[in-house]
Amino acid sequence: MTTTPLAELCRIVIAGVRNAGKSSLLNNLFQKDEAIISTTPGTTTDPVTRKIELGKLGMCAVTDTAGFDDEGDLGELRVSKTSERLETADLILFATPANLPPEQAELDFLNWLRTNTRPWLGVMTFADQAVHPEKERFFQGANSVSVNNNSLDSGLELIRRMESLEHLLEQELTPVQGLVQEGDLVLLVTPVDLAAPRGRLILPQVETIRDLLDRDCAALVVKERELRSYYNNLGIRPALVITDSQAFSKVAADLPPDQPLTSFSLLFARKKADPKWLIKSLKVLENFSENGRVLVMEACSHHRQADDLGTVKIPRLFRQVVGSQVEFCHTRKLPDDLASYDLILHCGGCMLSRKAILYRMRQFEAQGIPVINFGMFLAWANGLMPRALEPIDEMISLYRELHQPG
Repeated sequence: MTTTPLAELCRIVIAGVRNAGKSSLLNNLFQKDEAIISTTPGTTTDPVTRKIELGKLGMCAVTDTAGFDDEGDLGELRVSKTSERLETADLILFATPANLPPEQAELDFLNWLRTNTRPWLGVMTFADQAVHPEKERFFQGANSVSVNNNSLDSGLELIRRMESLEHLLEQELTPVQGLVQEGDLVLLVTPVDLAAPRGRLILPQVETIRDLLDRDCAALVVKERELRSYYNNLGIRPALVITDSQAFSKVAADLPPDQPLTSFSLLFARKKADPKWLIKSLKVLENFSENGRVLVMEACSHHRQADDLGTVKIPRLFRQVVGSQVEFCHTRKLPDDLASYDLILHCGGCMLSRKAILYRMRQFEAQGIPVINFGMFLAWANGLMPRALEPIDEMISLYRELHQPG
């Protein structure tokens, strides 16, 4: 559990006004003191996330947030952080004190939840105290539960009610879901260069190998230098070859043109993002301004090496095949000035959940800013579009629909 990436966990966010008992609720879930509790408003400042296994929900990440009624300049920053967590939550726990009348901020939040599509559970805290008359009907018609903040046993009923919402939670696709069948041989090409983490594989490669094993497939892992030799001596044809996008050119040259080929990054474009907006955005590369501005966005805080993909390799290739004077900027968080960019090149997003990636993409699309992930750009720049999409039915269909001649 401790090594499962946050991006693959069910994200549960506890929200409510200050002093609503949110931190006590976190402690109830964990059956121990995980968060500091106090009657002082605003005790929880930044979101606090803890990992836990919750029965049918599996591995979860539970986040305790600052009150969404916080005040002042610092309070606004805290509320902004809370809002970000709510936008990317899989399940929201709305905590409200049973012994107090509803505040206007709570009424507004309840209305937001009722008009939103994501699952949520109303939690009436301080259930050991007399219930205020106005709170008796607060969650009327909604799934709710009462919790005694002073009793850790209340957490057991809370978990049971959360488990009852399992069927409403959106599940991410797994990397090769729908692309392989039991007994298939899949060849994985994983270069080991300066950017490769010492002693391990990168997350998309690990997840893909595990997914293939779960589907009773065989996975053969090779470096790009050994690909041709192993491929020619296999004796059977792989159902699919999946490569690191940086090796696209060499891998394609070493394989027959009819061998199904894609990349880890394209699998994650389907798993994490909105493929339609990514594929539609490819058109911008055909007539990109020589003086255009490109924002390179990455989700993880890896140590950048001398030949880093996002800061060195992609800008160099982009200037070679698109425009030599293009300006590049780099960031690891969503900036405020999106409108100043002509294109966003985003990493595969393996360290973010699908909801977090889609939240970013909604910001891009709302401002009409095209976005392409690293692997899709590298496939296009190496002349492998649409071949690299052909193994993925929904993506090749979108490509043909959006990129018809004329």
